[in-house]
Amino acid sequence: MFIATLIAKDRLPGGVISAAEDALRRVDVEPMGRSWIEEDVACDLLFSASLGPVRLALEGIFPGVDVIVQGEAGRRKRLLVADMDSTMITIECIDELADYAGIKAEISAVTERAMQGELDFESALTERVKLLKGLDASVIDRCHDERVRITPGAIALVRTMKREGARCILVSGGFTVFADRVAAEIGFDRAISNRLEVAGGKLKGSLGLPIVGAEAKREALVAEAAMAGIELEATLAVGDGANDIPMLQSAGLGVAFHAKPAAAAAADARIEYGDLGTLLYAQGYARGEWEAA
Repeated sequence: MFIATLIAKDRLPGGVISAAEDALRRVDVEPMGRSWIEEDVACDLLFSASLGPVRLALEGIFPGVDVIVQGEAGRRKRLLVADMDSTMITIECIDELADYAGIKAEISAVTERAMQGELDFESALTERVKLLKGLDASVIDRCHDERVRITPGAIALVRTMKREGARCILVSGGFTVFADRVAAEIGFDRAISNRLEVAGGKLKGSLGLPIVGAEAKREALVAEAAMAGIELEATLAVGDGANDIPMLQSAGLGVAFHAKPAAAAAADARIEYGDLGTLLYAQGYARGEWEAA
């Protein structure tokens, strides 16, 4: 049995659910019932056909409504692996550091191309970090305090999953000086990220090796699952950029979050309207079951 979960950013009208059922019938899939997770917000539609046609039939057709299609069995995942920048937090940290150095426009343009998959991530990251050489390291704390904001729903997602026995890992192509603090604030078990090298209180314009890129993210997912004895089908990955694609494709459920087109196309599902709490509805948790911040 499979489920298509309709999750509204604001309110889910009954007419949308009926329209979704009609969309299923147009691809020769007969709905087998509906079940509210959260009244007027999130609803499951049950069916017993292949996933592909249902995704094509439902995703993106209802403004303000995200649709996540998956198997009903095992929907509550035992491992979460999440990207940080523009996923668990609302900014790209390297772009904000560049702003303090007066070169944000230059670096942001490269960041955008790397996240779109137009540039090799590791090479692009190395070149952007070189441009930060000489920046006072004290700016890192200032940037964290002034600009880092946790994405709505992130804390509830991680803390609810951990309460239910899941392991939660933050894997970032960003920097340890941010990722470690973000992981602790949200409640992750640990963080994996890149180390900015500092000497004499200044950024050296270099990174410690190895660099956490696309393949490292995928390897982290696979390794964490293996160490915990968790089948990949029981894993959930979420990210927004091209460097998240291998991780998203390896997870039992890979979700693109307000993502670049390449990541959205590669993922099993995408969140275009809601916040990270959408991933709790997708796992069948009503809001009253969410762990508070």
